[in-house]
Amino acid sequence: MMKDYHINIFYSEEDEGYIADIPDLKACSAFGETPNKALAEVLTAKESWLKTAKLNGKPVPLPEYRPVIYQVA
Repeated sequence: MMKDYHINIFYSEEDEGYIADIPDLKACSAFGETPNKALAEVLTAKESWLKTAKLNGKPVPLPEYRPVIYQVA
């Protein structure tokens, strides 16, 4: 079973909106006025990131990142 990439979504006071990022994909992030918009934007960014990496022969990392709060001891 293929795992998908972890996505962080948080509110940014500075940007007055939500930021979504995918830690496993360097510099893959997006902005949205709501959490759902930020999620939709980062999913679009993820597809572009993966497509561009493949077209340029760059390595595509496997999903690995998991925050400590989700890890089981």
